Amino acid sequence: MNNPCLELKHVSRFYGDKETKLEVLKDINFTLQKGEIVALVGPSGSGKSTLLHIAGLLDTPTGGEIFVNGVDVSHALDKERTLLRRKAIGFVYQSHLLLPDFNALENVMLPQLIEGKKPKLARKRAEELLELVGLKHRLKHRSGQLSGGEQQRVAIARALANNPAILLADEPTGNLDPSTASGVFQTLLNLVKETKLSALIATHNPDLALQMDKQIRVEEGLIKEGLYTA
Repeated sequence: MNNPCLELKHVSRFYGDKETKLEVLKDINFTLQKGEIVALVGPSGSGKSTLLHIAGLLDTPTGGEIFVNGVDVSHALDKERTLLRRKAIGFVYQSHLLLPDFNALENVMLPQLIEGKKPKLARKRAEELLELVGLKHRLKHRSGQLSGGEQQRVAIARALANNPAILLADEPTGNLDPSTASGVFQTLLNLVKETKLSALIATHNPDLALQMDKQIRVEEGLIKEGLYTA
């Protein structure tokens, strides 16, 4: 397969100085191909979230290179990184992080308006996405009026609002009960497949991980193939 949408080459990340050095990632090499859905697994504290933050340009590696759609963004300025995140990368976090003073429709419209889309078009796109995640009847409800599963479905719709090429999700069902988690995950997986996105999804759930195209794990700061079995 050619032209990966995301590539990390020899990426490392540590915190502290020589005396208190904490190595979180060591020589990470990873490629996400277009249209590929990859599960990122590993024990708590293994570096999954750090890897996602670096891949999503929210954190800067101590060493190594990052390529997004073939472009080296390792040394991009903050403004360039922000613009690239808005255009090319969608995020879904464990906590939905919806804006409580806005309803579901407005939460999904907002990233589009920030990007410069006209309100009428932003509204149409938001309505379409919320219908896709099964929330056509909840457009005017604020975060506090939605269940946990509904809030996360709004977060998924928001992440896809600007038609990103890459979706990064950090334990997107981690705060939900098993039944709700399964439904939300299937919604996420179906949308990713329908829109032919590339996705890197961190999860502790091996059953969910096995539904993706490939499984990789972070263990002791290194990437290895397969599920974590400890």
